[in-house]
Amino acid sequence: MAEAGRRRARGGGGAARRAERGTLKIEAAKYIERNIPLFEVLTEEAIEIIEYNAETILEEVGVNFVENPTALARWRQAGADVDGERVRIPRGMARELCKTAPSSFVQHARNPSRNVEIGGKTLVCAPVYGPPFVRDLDGGRRYATMDDFEKFVKLGYMSKWLHHSGGTVCEPTDVPVNKRHLDMLLAHMTLSDKPFMGSVTDPSRARDSVEMCEILFGKEFVQENTVMTSLININSPLTFDEVMMGALEVYAQNNQACIISPFIVGGAMAPVSVAGTLTQVLAEVLAGVAYSQLIRPGAPVIFGAFVTSIDMNSGAPTFGTPEASQILYGAGQLARRLGLPFRSGGGLCGSKLPDAQAAYETAHTHNAVLMGGVNFMLHSCGWLEGGLVSSFEKFVMDADQLGTLHKMAQGVASDENAQAMDAIREVGPGGHYLGCDHTQANFKEAFWRSEVLDYKPFETWEEEGARDTQVLAGERVKKLLDAYQKPAMDPAVEAALHAYVAEKKASVPDAFM
Repeated sequence: MAEAGRRRARGGGGAARRAERGTLKIEAAKYIERNIPLFEVLTEEAIEIIEYNAETILEEVGVNFVENPTALARWRQAGADVDGERVRIPRGMARELCKTAPSSFVQHARNPSRNVEIGGKTLVCAPVYGPPFVRDLDGGRRYATMDDFEKFVKLGYMSKWLHHSGGTVCEPTDVPVNKRHLDMLLAHMTLSDKPFMGSVTDPSRARDSVEMCEILFGKEFVQENTVMTSLININSPLTFDEVMMGALEVYAQNNQACIISPFIVGGAMAPVSVAGTLTQVLAEVLAGVAYSQLIRPGAPVIFGAFVTSIDMNSGAPTFGTPEASQILYGAGQLARRLGLPFRSGGGLCGSKLPDAQAAYETAHTHNAVLMGGVNFMLHSCGWLEGGLVSSFEKFVMDADQLGTLHKMAQGVASDENAQAMDAIREVGPGGHYLGCDHTQANFKEAFWRSEVLDYKPFETWEEEGARDTQVLAGERVKKLLDAYQKPAMDPAVEAALHAYVAEKKASVPDAFM
């Protein structure tokens, strides 16, 4: 009887632990702080060659600042050679201008416990950005709507390992082009309390972003602190268009961070060689960061590198390739030499479904991000079909796997507890560690555990419906959305934001172009 009683007690404890695991907890992990060495693919000689050649490009070939007389005037006044829209920058000038950019900065969230530091040894994870389509098991592939957008923002808020709410997590095509940025910003500001990105699709929309942040944070706070990090893409090769530069000008003037990011498909928009691509990337970033410092010395910026290769048979971009990782590693070294925060990588894949191809390609890039010193990873979760699709299932699959990066970044402890000598003495030859004191004290935190993947025996898996990972992820999406609770917010501030959006929308007619 006593033995039976003990068996029931153990069973009750197991049931309690299973119930605890089944209860959804809303947690938010701090941004990653690496305690591991970085992988460096370039030798010192290779770095010096790339840096020299990048300066040669700026001096001899130059870059174009198109339809932007203000930018041309700034460059001319700074001492560059301006011929039409072509700007040739004397050797050393861009690098000198970059010295006023901070090596790291804090982006503030409306909930101060969600603030993130970008730079140094940190890694901040942000979700997918930009797709016009969404995909889920119920609705398949379809154009994104504002309802989809809000669901992604909620999922981002509920995702423990995701530090940042992002920006255009999908493009809500049911809202007019000239007004959707207002709804997107409002969703980030009210449905989440994590940091977010501003609009860059027109300088006026960047100004709207700043004004909405002034309502949320206060005007003085915005001018003295960074509350947005926004994506400024360079039209590679070597072209800076007036829309992106106009947004950059607005953000730099207002002390808001910008990712200066070449957008390169190797073999089409840059040379096919890794060293050649890195040379062009560095030249473009030097020019872009230098321009931001001409606008406002000390404006926070991030060295960006979105680089993929091309399938020479179909012309389609490819992801998770060895060459892309080599470029990421090399760009990270170049960014650290400049003393700038670094953005690259993401959950990138070319697959049409959240399948094995998607998983392989994403895992290759996630690992390169961690080992390559990336400080801000856009597209961390949800990316599908070469960036055309935001996938709900892949969002939670990827967000779950970000937990492995947190664990890896901790490094390997060697303190007294980690040495486990008492446990080894206690168990001795031929024993087992399941019941020893050290295991009982550490088992909850000893091993990272997925919230999505299946570890059950075959028989249990089959009894539960033989669900594959995509099905499990779909169930996780529904569970998170059902459990979502809107974070608290000052009602007066929320009302002011809604009033601003309503007034702005009413002031202009709808436009879908």
